[in-house]
Amino acid sequence: MSRDLLLLLEPGFSRPDHPAAQGFVCPHSTLLEGLLAVQPALAERIEIRRLPFPRPRQPVIELVGADNQALPLLLLAADSPVPPQAAQHQGRYFLQDARQIAAYLAEQHAAYHL
Repeated sequence: MSRDLLLLLEPGFSRPDHPAAQGFVCPHSTLLEGLLAVQPALAERIEIRRLPFPRPRQPVIELVGADNQALPLLLLAADSPVPPQAAQHQGRYFLQDARQIAAYLAEQHAAYHL
């Protein structure tokens, strides 16, 4: 993996515990969508994937294991700086807190800093 990978939940998902016509957004993914909206060049510097809500989230499991399916998630490229708060799974470092992800992206990749 040559670039950091940001995994977000697709907006407008439904939840099995609510009426099917009711759509939802993830507040944590939405925070990062806002960062991407105000800094569009950021999307050119990292890879972004939006995943469906239901679990199991096989693409996430393959990257960081079944215990780390919560989104958003930023998987750091092998040559990216590793912040002290990063978690690790089989030698891969990642962040799962939206504020930590936003701060990291702003510091490492963005034109504007938080």
